[in-house]
Amino acid sequence: MKKLCDFTPSFLLLKFSLILCSLTEPSCFWRIQNNEDNNGDLRGDCGFVLLTQEGPIDEKFYNYVINFRIPARRYEYFLVMFFATDEINKNPYLLPNMSFVFSLIAGMCEDTLGFIDKRHSPQKYASNFLNYNCGLRKRCDVVLTGPSQTISVKLAINYRRPKVFFGPFNPNLSDHDQFPYVYQVATKDTYLSHGMVSLMLQFRWNWIGLVISDDDQGIQFLSDLREEMQRHGICLAFVNMIPETMQIYMTRAKTYDEQIMESTAKVVVIYGEMNSTLEISFRRWQDLGAQRIWITTSQWDVIINKKDFSLDFFHGTVIFVHHNDRIAKFRNFMQTINTNKYPVDISHTILKWNYFNCSISKNSISKMDHFTFNNTLEWLAKHKFDMVLSEEGYNLYNAVYAVAHTYHELILQHVESPEMAEPRGLFFDCQKVPSSMCSVTCTAGFRKIHQKETADCCFDCAQCPENEVSNETDMEKCVSCPDDKYANIEKTHCLPRAVSFLAYEDPLGMALGCMALSFSAITILVLVTFVKYKDTPIVKANNRILSYILLIALVFCFLCSLLFIGHPNQVSCILQQTTFGVFFTVAISTVLAKTITVVMAFKLTTPGRRMRGVMMTGAPKLVIPICTLIQLILCGIWLVTSPPFIERDIKSEHGKIVILCNKGSVIAFHVVLGYLGSLALGSFTMAFLARNLPDRFNEAKFLTFSMLVFCSVWITFLPVYHSTRGTVMVVVEVFSILASSAGLLGCIFVPKCCVILVRPDSNFIQKYKDKLLY
Repeated sequence: MKKLCDFTPSFLLLKFSLILCSLTEPSCFWRIQNNEDNNGDLRGDCGFVLLTQEGPIDEKFYNYVINFRIPARRYEYFLVMFFATDEINKNPYLLPNMSFVFSLIAGMCEDTLGFIDKRHSPQKYASNFLNYNCGLRKRCDVVLTGPSQTISVKLAINYRRPKVFFGPFNPNLSDHDQFPYVYQVATKDTYLSHGMVSLMLQFRWNWIGLVISDDDQGIQFLSDLREEMQRHGICLAFVNMIPETMQIYMTRAKTYDEQIMESTAKVVVIYGEMNSTLEISFRRWQDLGAQRIWITTSQWDVIINKKDFSLDFFHGTVIFVHHNDRIAKFRNFMQTINTNKYPVDISHTILKWNYFNCSISKNSISKMDHFTFNNTLEWLAKHKFDMVLSEEGYNLYNAVYAVAHTYHELILQHVESPEMAEPRGLFFDCQKVPSSMCSVTCTAGFRKIHQKETADCCFDCAQCPENEVSNETDMEKCVSCPDDKYANIEKTHCLPRAVSFLAYEDPLGMALGCMALSFSAITILVLVTFVKYKDTPIVKANNRILSYILLIALVFCFLCSLLFIGHPNQVSCILQQTTFGVFFTVAISTVLAKTITVVMAFKLTTPGRRMRGVMMTGAPKLVIPICTLIQLILCGIWLVTSPPFIERDIKSEHGKIVILCNKGSVIAFHVVLGYLGSLALGSFTMAFLARNLPDRFNEAKFLTFSMLVFCSVWITFLPVYHSTRGTVMVVVEVFSILASSAGLLGCIFVPKCCVILVRPDSNFIQKYKDKLLY
């Protein structure tokens, strides 16, 4: 961008010209109208010969030089030549005491193509070349040609005379080895591709068509533009390289037409000469009704107008031109032009210029067709306007001055180089510009998915994956949110996660905590009741020592569930599983010991002294420490190999960080549960076998039902536990602990408490007293 001082494009959005003009001064401006010759002569070239002579010139000089009707497309050049030479002749400090005039290359301004064919035919001799007289005269005149590059190149090859080209810059003409006598006044289009891409980025156009001439200059422009577009992620929808030869072009014209009409690109860049097959192709698209935004250079600054001054085919054209300062005196020259000296019909000239934004009614505009010379000066003096030159017209003006200063330098034998003002660019920012894209822009929250075998600008849009965001448009990849944040629903921002765990303040945590404390209190009350009524038959008949151990173990089973509630820490995570495993092992092994005692007491109908001795020594009670020791060993191995730890789970609950205890080793956890299950299954089997033994206070049925409840709870626990995540998983485990513990308490001790407290009359010794074992 910082090199744009050499070339700063001025973006002329013709689509909005009527709006922009109403905001500028002067109130109206004029531009030459070219539609008269659009269907005829495609060439707008002209050749001028600049020369000097001592003293004033004859007032009728130009009437002799210009003895033909000036074509509309050359009108501007003649007006610039009249104005520039008149201004120089009135300047006392430039070429003093001399007249600076111009002549024409005969036939070139009337019929350029015919002139080229006639003058440069191989049958002609070099001596027939017009104005090839440097060796015959003492003075050597300078030729001005343009704006066609092709014709100027032909002239440069055949003329050995200094020539100044006022058309667009042509790199070929800069080869001084091939063209030693040719000079150019146009600015080099060094940053044209950069300016066009900047415009595309401004309006978010990324699907562009390109039409260029199939020559060295067009190929170089294609290379520069493609490189600049690829750097900014803009794609070419198609590239039409129009051949220079008419015969080749006509064989491919239909293909070019179909390509541009069927393409989805709404913006097309045109680069090449107007006076070529490229212009013919362009006019074919006009007839086909192609509606596009055309981006091109100043030589394509053609405005097709009707009598109501409405824009037609070039509706929405963006022209890149080098910034040129307006020539302030040009309007005054048009107002005061001496038509006796300069053979132009100014009233006819006005009709050849487009009139924009003038503050007069349509009726008065229509009256412009009735202009006559008599009222022209009156009309010019009455209305405020400005004359806008094309870039070629401005280049021609500078070329005339450059030649004048060269003559002045030769005459005065010293250098007086004029300092040219540094060009500055203008940019008109317009709203509601049509889009030109292969695919719709991916908004924030989406990413691009490129389609196979298509350009990079053709893609689909897909919403960002879970916990990924994109806060810009057309993102290639979404960005993952940090662990402590999560993506919002639109996937455009990362929001902070809330910390979550099963807290006592939560309704569910409070309910589970109250249940644990309530069941613990109930168990203690049952224990107190059993201790108070320890000498009653029902307490003594069911082995009261084992009942005490079972009740104490159940109290701790209820209380260990509190370790799962509240903010987890390393100590609570370790104690959760070990206390759960150990206390439940004590409880289940106690139930197993009670079951063994019942079976041994009633199943052996003729016990010997040996069996009686075993029972009298309390051997069944050894089951409790043995089973508990095995569980302690399993828990110890678990803690040594892979102990539980605190885990921050960000996947279980959306927008939350769930803090919970990871089991560490899933295998160890299931081994502990499996060991408890095997003890419960053994107790259930033995109790089931002793359920029908005769006795008033036989609790085998209650033990069977309690083990059935216990096994049902933990068998149900496994699938539910593994199908849940986060705090729900903790709730399931706590609920299973409370449910299985409550099942043991309710099935074994509630019926006994009912007998002790509600039906004390049933609690007495009957005929089976002698058979009871203590």
